[in-house]
This record gives sequence, C-alpha cells and structure tokens, in this order.
Amino acid sequence: MRVELNGEQVETAAATLSELIEEQGLAAPSVATALNGEFVPRGMRDGTVLTDGARIEVLSPMQGG
Repeated sequence: MRVELNGEQVETAAATLSELIEEQGLAAPSVATALNGEFVPRGMRDGTVLTDGARIEVLSPMQGG
C-alpha cells in the first residue's frame, strides 16, 4: 500500500503503525506519532491499522535551548 510518511509517499507492506515504524527503522520508544492528524499514543500503535493513502507523522524529540 502507499502512505504518506512525514510528507513523502512511501510504499509499505506494514499493516499497523507499529509495523511501519519498525519497517522504516525508526526508534520506536523515542518518537511521537500521528495518523491523519490525530495523535497516536505509543501503547496504541500495535492496534492502529493503516489504510492506503494514510498520512503518518513520526517526530523525534529534539534537544536544545
């Protein structure tokens, strides 16, 4: 299926948000996620099913001051 990940079109075999994060090599414990503009808590990623055309944002924390 084709999804939008952080503004870029990505082809994926992942069925859930958790699988997509793993497939893309993102550091799962340290990222925040949103699906179609709605925040998805870490504990709900395994049960969050992706659909063709979904918009996913994965954000990593930044340090600074």
